Amino acid sequence: MSYKEALKKWQEATLPDYLAADLEKYTPDQQEDAFYQNLSFGTAGMRGVLGAGTNRMNVFTVRQVTEALARYIDEQGSDAKKRGVAISFDSRHFSPEFASNAAQVLSAHGIKSFLFSSLRPTPELSFTVRELHAFAGIMITASHNPKEYNGYKVYGEDGGQMVPEAVDAVVNELANITDIFNIALDEDNKNVQIIDDEIDNKYLKKMETVTVNADLVAKEGASLKFVYSPLHGTGQYIGEKALQQAGFTNYTIVKEQAVIDGDFPTVKKPNPEDAAALSLAIEYAKRDGADAVVATDPDADRMGAAVKLADGTFQILTGNQIAAVLVNYLLTAKKDTNTLPTNGSIVTSIVSSRFASKVAESFGVETADVLTGFKYIAATIDQFEETKSNTFLFGFEESFGYLVKPFSHDKDAIQALVLFAEVAAYYKSQGKTFADGLYELFEKFGYFEEKTISLDFPGIHGNDEMAAIIAGFRDNQPAEIGGVKVARVQDFSTSVETSKDGSTAKLSQPKANVLKYWLDDGSWVALRPSGTEPKLKFYIGVESESQQESQAKIDIISADLMKRAK
Repeated sequence: MSYKEALKKWQEATLPDYLAADLEKYTPDQQEDAFYQNLSFGTAGMRGVLGAGTNRMNVFTVRQVTEALARYIDEQGSDAKKRGVAISFDSRHFSPEFASNAAQVLSAHGIKSFLFSSLRPTPELSFTVRELHAFAGIMITASHNPKEYNGYKVYGEDGGQMVPEAVDAVVNELANITDIFNIALDEDNKNVQIIDDEIDNKYLKKMETVTVNADLVAKEGASLKFVYSPLHGTGQYIGEKALQQAGFTNYTIVKEQAVIDGDFPTVKKPNPEDAAALSLAIEYAKRDGADAVVATDPDADRMGAAVKLADGTFQILTGNQIAAVLVNYLLTAKKDTNTLPTNGSIVTSIVSSRFASKVAESFGVETADVLTGFKYIAATIDQFEETKSNTFLFGFEESFGYLVKPFSHDKDAIQALVLFAEVAAYYKSQGKTFADGLYELFEKFGYFEEKTISLDFPGIHGNDEMAAIIAGFRDNQPAEIGGVKVARVQDFSTSVETSKDGSTAKLSQPKANVLKYWLDDGSWVALRPSGTEPKLKFYIGVESESQQESQAKIDIISADLMKRAK
């Protein structure tokens, strides 16, 4: 079907006034972009700009994908339908409506839904799937994307994002749904159960296990002064309960960013990876003499932080730096109490720093490297538990996602929030700061620096343009990058690693459109298309004996990559 045929169907349909108004306002180019394809559904669910059209997030595309999910669950039998689907949502525009519509579609199929009546974080949704032994979960969120976006994540019965085989089955069902304006809804919600306090309390009970040293927190927790921003999202409600339960009471909430608002009026992007998102919280911290700043994104699966330096300024930490300090604290505590397992493992993505891995190695703890996407970390945890081969100790991605305890099977900013506060309190009890802890690790293990470069490719031809750049690297493999020879190339699309002497080895990870280059000096470069946005991402990691030397390496490699990407 051409985009004009799809557009005509929408123009002839009975639409809510706001969607009809969208159609009226579209320019010819916007019409084509809104209808040239169906919104893509993959292993990260679907995510897109809000508005009218098949390539937009709206009640009709939400109903369509839920109908496909419902048909897939129908095929799994009556037990799957009884176990049902847990549903939650964040603070974005139309999130409550999308969640309600999803529940009504499922109910029309006789599938049980467990629905929160108000917004809850993504990690609590993951926990809920596991706690209720639900067959699946739906989280309405676009995570850290700008206000124009919303999204739809689907979770499997393990609480991790749905595995590729199940996603493929849902995609096959999607192809059979041609009339998205006549999908059955059960407006009486006969199979919908509201879940709120009961699950909150169970999640908070599990949060008690995140605290490593309860005596330390009881003694020092109230002395740590910090600022917390939920960035207009879900984190505050459950995050404050978790902090207070652990013993942290001396914190200030950024009141302007405690307002639930899908416009995210105080930030350009509600993303703790973006330094600007922490600027208001840092102003609070300077005014109040706070030790640190923490912020969670709208669905509270990512946490960013800034810490006070000796001169009173604040350093914004990278996700890799936060992870390294947390790992060092966790493993030190286990070593000191003789509870460090001999088969311990941390799990991280192939585009994350080697910093935390080097810290872990010093404790005799292995690192399992997985593809980008926390579902791969969750799957590795399940594998550990099934085979008893390793004991999971910590999981993280460089993009500010962390998991301390696997009662959630997705990145959990509430867990990270509580552990970060404990580690900051620990250093304060030693007359130090979190920054001091970081620089001690730099001195011991080397100065690790990383950088991520995101190139935007919006519109109809964006995917083709990204594919051409990646193909250019594959077809003309660089012998050196930034003046340093390439030691080996890992092509995850073929699962082959090739060394510069021509020898090859098989990669253990699933196939994916990712290239990674290891250089002779230990530096590395990776490139991959984003799974959630029209972006091509370049990741750079280096280490040396000083920050200045590491930053110089980053600059040289960055310039080289951008030349090659033109």
